[in-house]
Amino acid sequence: MVRPGLFSGSKSTNSVKISFRLPYFTKWGESLLVCGSVPVLGSWNVKKGVLLSPFHQGDELIWGGSITVPSGFQCQYTYYVVDDNRNVLRAEMGRKRGLVLPEGIQSGQEIEFYDLWQTGSDAIPFTSAFKDVIFRQSWDSRKEATIGVNHIKLAQEAESIVVQFKVSCPNIEKDTSIYVIGSNTKLGNWKVENGLKLRYSGESLWLGECLLQRNEFPIKYRYGKYGRAGDFSIENGPNREVTINSSRNEANYIFLSDGMLRETPWRGAGVAVPMFSVRSESDLGVGEFLDLKLLVDWAVASGFHLVQLLPINDTSVHQMWWDSYPYSSLSVFALHPLYLRVQALSEKIPEEIKQEIEKAKQQLDGKDVDYEATLTTKLSIAKKIFTREKDLILNSSSFQEFFSENEGWLKPYAAFCFLRDFFGTSDRTQWGNFAHYSETKLEKLVSKESLHYEIICFHYYVQYHLHLQLSEAAEYARKKGVILKGDLPIGVDRNSVDTWVYPNLFRMNTSTGAPPDYFDKNGQNWGFPTYNWEEMSKDNYAWWRARLTQMAKYFTAYRIDHILGFFRIWELPDHAATGLVGKFRPSLPLSQEELEREGIWDFNRLSRPYIRKELLQEKFGAAWTFVATNFLNEYDKNCYEFKEDSNTEKKIASKLKTSTESSLLLESEDELRRNLFHLSQNVVLIRDPEDPRQFFPRFNIEDTSSFQDLDDHSKNVLKRLYYDYYFHRQENLWRQNALKTLPVLLNSSDMLACGEDLGLIPSCVHPVMQELGLVGLRIQRMPNEAGQEFGIPSQYSYMTVCAPSCHDCSTMRAWWEEDEERRRRFFKNVVESDALPPDQCVPEVAHFIIRQHVESPSMWAIFPLQDLMALKEEYTTRPAVEETINDPTNPKHYWRYRVHVTLETLNKDNELKNIIKDLVSQSGRSVPSEESEVEASVASVLSTAGAVFEKLQLAGAGEKIRLASESNGVPRKDALAAVS
Repeated sequence: MVRPGLFSGSKSTNSVKISFRLPYFTKWGESLLVCGSVPVLGSWNVKKGVLLSPFHQGDELIWGGSITVPSGFQCQYTYYVVDDNRNVLRAEMGRKRGLVLPEGIQSGQEIEFYDLWQTGSDAIPFTSAFKDVIFRQSWDSRKEATIGVNHIKLAQEAESIVVQFKVSCPNIEKDTSIYVIGSNTKLGNWKVENGLKLRYSGESLWLGECLLQRNEFPIKYRYGKYGRAGDFSIENGPNREVTINSSRNEANYIFLSDGMLRETPWRGAGVAVPMFSVRSESDLGVGEFLDLKLLVDWAVASGFHLVQLLPINDTSVHQMWWDSYPYSSLSVFALHPLYLRVQALSEKIPEEIKQEIEKAKQQLDGKDVDYEATLTTKLSIAKKIFTREKDLILNSSSFQEFFSENEGWLKPYAAFCFLRDFFGTSDRTQWGNFAHYSETKLEKLVSKESLHYEIICFHYYVQYHLHLQLSEAAEYARKKGVILKGDLPIGVDRNSVDTWVYPNLFRMNTSTGAPPDYFDKNGQNWGFPTYNWEEMSKDNYAWWRARLTQMAKYFTAYRIDHILGFFRIWELPDHAATGLVGKFRPSLPLSQEELEREGIWDFNRLSRPYIRKELLQEKFGAAWTFVATNFLNEYDKNCYEFKEDSNTEKKIASKLKTSTESSLLLESEDELRRNLFHLSQNVVLIRDPEDPRQFFPRFNIEDTSSFQDLDDHSKNVLKRLYYDYYFHRQENLWRQNALKTLPVLLNSSDMLACGEDLGLIPSCVHPVMQELGLVGLRIQRMPNEAGQEFGIPSQYSYMTVCAPSCHDCSTMRAWWEEDEERRRRFFKNVVESDALPPDQCVPEVAHFIIRQHVESPSMWAIFPLQDLMALKEEYTTRPAVEETINDPTNPKHYWRYRVHVTLETLNKDNELKNIIKDLVSQSGRSVPSEESEVEASVASVLSTAGAVFEKLQLAGAGEKIRLASESNGVPRKDALAAVS
């Protein structure tokens, strides 16, 4: 931001011309517009902003425009791409620009702002992950901006121009200076010692001015860093250039906003593990928030800058092991009591309770998490301590502050938990008068005069201590230079606090899932209601903004679960049990008129299950008559339809459970259910339940006998419409949808945002993520590139997180061991060895795969803890299949995996830590200092960051990072061949 008093000169008068100049290539029908915080720039109403005009300067398309303002003028502003009606097509990301008119400008003079379009990636260094953790020393060491300014008096002759250089340097070592050197004498004629030294002006910005003559333009220049050791490093990329149009330019002042100092991309590594999977010597059967301090210690010693968790919100909907599913939130704000350390609730725990805790530790210290027993035990012990200390805690200033900041969600949460326990169910339709939420009812439930007020306070108490414990761990991580990365689930449980309090925000007659993909050929049905985005937009997505604000209290980065859901969601009717027969929302359906024009007219035939006698005999054999009698009606000769009591998947499942005769069949109940489901899914078109004249093509229609029995004309038409629906028709709609919702999330906090972009990826997704600065995910066994079986980490783009596996698939060891032929293909095509691969994922295999990933160009390489432990043979004694966290094909999977080694043991294992740290550091990735405070150790951060985040704007930005290919440890291929 320009400072008042920056320049001296004649006394200011009333009228000054400000011009904006921005290079930006547009498509047909697009224009650029500047809008800001003052009336002359539209007061943030884009329709009233200043429309810019294009002109060419060499090969660049420049957009420019001017306004006239009074002296002392200041504002904020930003640029937008709009259509002919001034509808916003895209807005630049990052911080809003600041403008303060310098003193001493004479009437009629002109200030020209040379700006660059800000992408989402430009804002990454200013996220809390970098500003408050990774680059914390750089920011803290520059807290005091230089007060002195360069006073340059503008020469009276019209040929003089004051040029201000401005560049951002988020991460520099202590006692480093920033210079501009260039082709002009004032810029040293490319000599550092004669260059222009910049001054620090706050918020990582460096400024400097010089007086130039018009005939000296164009001027080429670069920025560089001059270190305390006397070394000078010049920025990457081509020379920058400032030029003027001598025939019409009358600017007296040019302010250059040059984005970031262009440096080698900062790259880091991290470890991922669910909170419940952590094992320590202090926990009670499950990982606890305070265990994160031990995990952070291990991460630092292993060269990791990041610890990634699964969701940690309360999921206790059913109060049984089903609640182990961390993505089905009871509340998107409340933390899970499962992760409470009861020993830390008080410093005065009586001896009998201490003994109870020790006994519980022994009983719950199993191979896997016993969800129900662990949660019951913790809550029981917590209640005993609460009973003794409730008055002391609830009357403390610390608790009162917590309650005041969180009562908006805390009171409904506590009331919901009370009602759930009182009625024995979270199904609010069973709650009588409390089935429908109201503020009046809520205040009555949580009133101090109520008989159950102590129960309500207990829920407050537990959440307060969870907050304290997680906050302590989060602050510890920050001081150690470790990012704590959370997880933002795409859905909430149907019977949750959020759907009770805000039912208008959810489409309760629908269910969320995913179409068939790598994880499940039948698709997935998660059971969450889909979102009513139209209703959410009315208050600018306040519920989402509150979620992100709450997360940011503990995390400095987060993963957006199933980011595709913000483009479009796979929506299923609430009576569906599987994820196959759904439709995208939003999407453009096929209208009856459109189909009729194509010669498609028999809509009942196409949209109801196509069941013929031959199909029944083929699927059920001798049992076909049983199926036909019990589940179907024959409406025409050899043509069948489902009976009313079994015409949905959920009805079929329910009827099978109550049918005694089905148990006499040779088929198992599971097999019979699957085949009946296949019958019900045997459709070509899905009729829109909200408009019977609209249709959606069923996913994989060519796999159905309903499609196969059609005439060739109908097949050809429907195949073409199917391909258009799934791969072309919706792209612009989905892009616009994402650009409405995702920026709200990103602007709700300063956390670093990553998106889980796996599955069926529309072509609009990655450009939007790139535009918004969202870091994508790359899993080697699930490549995005068509025709590839295995991803090639060396070809990943910078704005990605790469990993060999994730919580939704088998571990690296299990994947290696489960398919011999695939293992051989990997060995031949990726390892480039014709030798026979080892049957087991031996440490040499793990070393090769992990090395591939740390050497990739990806910003982050994040590894599941199980994959890292595969580097050492003594940690691979447990069967690999037991290390699986989730089975996406099983909606009732028990999430209970516990690491079989304690954090204390891992922290003592210097060999494993050194193996990992060597891999990370030798790849050129940054490693944190092992000092207790990052402030004392910034000099050890070898990989500087800065302007790589500007790389999308730079020539040559797409070049791959060149990394050393030889290992100082295990050879990459020879060792693998040796163990085969």
